[in-house]
Formats: sequence, C-alpha cells, structure tokens
Amino acid sequence: MPTLPLRVLVLEDHTFQRSVAVSMLQSLGCREVFEAGDGAQALAVLETVGPVDVALCDLQMEGMDGLEFLQRVGASGQVKSVIISSSLSADLRRAVHQMVTLLGLELLGDVGKPLHVQVLQDLLRKALVRPVSQPPPISANTLANEDAVREALAERQLHAWYQPKFNLLTGDASGVEVLCRWQHPTQGIISPAVFMPVLERCGLLDELLFYQIDEALTLQCSARAQGFVLNMAFNLQASQLASSDLTATIRNILASHAAPGSNLTFELTESGLLEAPATSLESLVRLRMMGCRLSIDDFGAGFSSLQRLCQLPFNEIKLDADFIRNLEHEPRCRAAISSTLALGETLGMTVVIEGIETDVQRRELLALGCTQGQGYWYARPMAGADFLRWLQQRSVVQSSEK
Repeated sequence: MPTLPLRVLVLEDHTFQRSVAVSMLQSLGCREVFEAGDGAQALAVLETVGPVDVALCDLQMEGMDGLEFLQRVGASGQVKSVIISSSLSADLRRAVHQMVTLLGLELLGDVGKPLHVQVLQDLLRKALVRPVSQPPPISANTLANEDAVREALAERQLHAWYQPKFNLLTGDASGVEVLCRWQHPTQGIISPAVFMPVLERCGLLDELLFYQIDEALTLQCSARAQGFVLNMAFNLQASQLASSDLTATIRNILASHAAPGSNLTFELTESGLLEAPATSLESLVRLRMMGCRLSIDDFGAGFSSLQRLCQLPFNEIKLDADFIRNLEHEPRCRAAISSTLALGETLGMTVVIEGIETDVQRRELLALGCTQGQGYWYARPMAGADFLRWLQQRSVVQSSEK
C-alpha cells in the first residue's frame, strides 16, 4: 500500500468505532493518524501535534461535540479539510455540510456509519488532488482601485461577455446572459468580483449597464444576420430601479438600434426585491410595458417571498445553481426543482436552471420536465467575437449530425 502524505485526526467517542477508523486509515497508508474521544481532546491533540490535513469527525458525543469542535477550528488553520462520519439523519448532516463550508473548511464528503473503506479511500484521494482550503473572500483591500475602475469604464476596457442559455431538448441556444469582464491592458482578463463592488459603491452601475446594452445589441444584430435570433439578458441591481432615468435611457438605446424591448431580459436577484418600494415597482412595470422580460435570479438562494413573486411582474425564474449541484444525492433538491417547475407553469413563467455542468444533470432535469438551462456543460462565458464564432461552429456541427 503506497503511503498517503496525509495527517488525519479521528474524532469519535465510541471506542470500538474509533479503533476501526484508525486501523482503516492506517491500512490505507495515511502517514500519521491521531485520535480523540471528544472535541476537547481533539483540540489538545492539535496543540501537541500541529495542523492536520483531514479531520474524520463524528458529530454527536458527550463533552465537546463535533459541532463545537468544528466551530473552534474553523478559522484557526489547524484543520484543512473535513470528512463527516455520523449516524444523524440526512437532513441534519446536510445542514452540517453547509456549516462546514461557511466556516471556511473544505468538506471532502460524508461517509456515514458504519465506515466503508472504498468510500473513505476515495475521499482521501480528493484531499490530495484538489485544493483543501477555500480562497479567502474578497475584501476591500483586494478590490480594484477606484480611479483605475473609473478609467477602465471611461476607456471602454469593461467588455460584455456572453454565456448562452440553451434548450435542454434540442441543444439550441435560446438566449444569452450578458456578463462583464475587464480587459486590462497589462493584467489581462480581470474577474468582475474585483471591480463590480467598486462600480456599485461609486454609483456607476447604470453607466456600465447602458454601455453593455449598446454593445450587446450591436452583437445581437450581427448574430441575427447570421441566422441566430437571441434574447440578451442583463443583471440589474434592485437599487438601480430607483433611478428615474433607467427606463427612458433603455428605451432610447433600443430606439437607436431599431430593436424591440422583447430583445432584452433583465435579471434581478430576489434578495433586493423583498421590500421593493413603489418607485422600483414602477420601473419594473415600465420595463414590461416596453416589452422587456424580467427574470428573478438565484431563486431559492435567499429568503424567497412567494407573495412578492406573485405581486411583481416577472416572466422568468432562474433557479439557483446549488440545487443542481446536489441533485443526484439530495432528494430535497429534486423536490425543490420539481416544485419550482410546477410553480413556474402555474404562474405562466419560464424556469431556467443555472449551473448545469454534466450531461447526467441535463438528463435528470429533462426527466423532471425542465427544458431551459445554463451552465458550463453547454458553454462558458465568451467575448463577443468568440461567441459569434462559437455559434457558427455549433451550427455546423448540428447540421452534420442531422
């Protein structure tokens, strides 16, 4: 058995089960295996031996339990990744999975009880082949300089990128979500996480939006000339709805391109709409009166208000990607997707599933009755010229397959 260069801590209060776990880890070739009967002992072990790569952690025990132990080590760097081993019910373990992630720990998986050597071995291999710590969240000192962002906007370095939405049945592109990337002259492509908060703080989101709409409608015209009719979807912050110039400016941009409002969709996250004031509601109504579509984005990620969903004039629901990531293993996610599809049908709203990354997921969604999706399985976001080439190449491939 080859040696795994891993230091593993077993936290288990049942003496026999702890012994089995230690023996199993040693038989799998782990370099060092430590053990503790409760959270307090585990903390003492870490103080003595130093950080470990993996903690195989039971949750329910006398004294300091696994939950408190995870809270204690979450920000300490003493534990890089966690494997949950517990006989608690599946719904409680799912909640702990979320807690582990929020604590900044890497969750390798859940082995349940009793332990199975093959499952444990597969999870340990994950600790070797992937990063075992989440990148730190972006903070103020990692954001772009405000002057640099203003200059980038003024010099048109912030470009629209396009990620297709697609029909799960036919594979045809049904529309695109328009995203933003910073084409920096020396640093290359910069993520929106670095500059979008700065734009929002400086009140520049509208200026970016209007420029993106203009750029995207130009691309839309080129795509139409090649035989592709695509709706363009833009992210819109709820705070932007308060602007009295929003709808008038969008109307003028549409007129300059001789394009109908039905060519555009505006995606708004639900969290900003729970208490939408009358001025925001007016903007939503005006956008719909212009023919634009409205989509509620990341549905289910926040504290959804079904009452507000019924009150606000949306055409589309975009279900948060977390539901599809856990579709194969979480019955509740399957139920949530089915319920959302039924809700959309009842309310006359299209349902788009975000985050589709595998063909297995696509087929699962088709079986549930979903027909519209978006995700890396189909295409990643692309610059405008790349997107037009992608459309042509995909068209050629589909024609050859008929």
